[in-house]
Amino acid sequence: MIDNISTNAHAPIGIMDSGMGGISVLREITRLMPQENCIFFGDSKNAPYGSRSTEEIFRLTAKVVDELLERQVKAVVIACNTASSAAGKRLREEYPQLPIIAIEPALKPAVINCPGGRVLVLATEATLREKKFANLMDTWKDRAEIIKMPLPGLPEFVERGELDSPGLREFLWKHFQALGDKKPDGIVLGCTHYPFVRRVISELFNNDVKIFDGAAGTARQLRRRLHSRQLINPSLEKGKITWLNSSSDPGMLELSKKLYEIEL
Repeated sequence: MIDNISTNAHAPIGIMDSGMGGISVLREITRLMPQENCIFFGDSKNAPYGSRSTEEIFRLTAKVVDELLERQVKAVVIACNTASSAAGKRLREEYPQLPIIAIEPALKPAVINCPGGRVLVLATEATLREKKFANLMDTWKDRAEIIKMPLPGLPEFVERGELDSPGLREFLWKHFQALGDKKPDGIVLGCTHYPFVRRVISELFNNDVKIFDGAAGTARQLRRRLHSRQLINPSLEKGKITWLNSSSDPGMLELSKKLYEIEL
């Protein structure tokens, strides 16, 4: 597939996610670079990735990257923290000529903005167990108290389009009660599905907590990588988005478009 990597600045950017969470990253990319053409591939058929083994996650991620390469993309954004942790490094080694941008939990800005405070990292089980996050946490552990909290089951709420419901609030509240009196100063949304329920999370903490996610930083990194390779689309026209999903349910594409339009 390496021969299918495009060096045409007008070629699309491929953005993949284990489902539809990566649409939160796509939104930042199109906001920052509205002239770029994008292909978003949601692997909803195999979602969620978070409870799978590292090898399974790598295999699924690599398959989606190959799907994007068949469409001659000029870069790939792994807009899924779980896939980035399990597959990002290996895929860069396999495709050294392909700009691959992998998202990571926004722990650095959270710690910098909450010095000496308490930072709660919400992510999937896989993201929190991988070496990539362990190294990140080791870098910042002396600057703040960092609490890891896996939330298995939360991405499925987003995949159903359930962004604010009694069931969602009960699900989150049960997990947050485990903190006891350890109220966080900052919260890291370490899964790209989670920004879609940012408002509910904030309300459960009385809107008195700083919330961080890695979408905007990932978009900026993508722009830097494209600029360094002279791959920024010079067009003055608005780019188009092509929606793909591994699920046979046509409603997934409609929900994808709806999530893209929602104000977060």
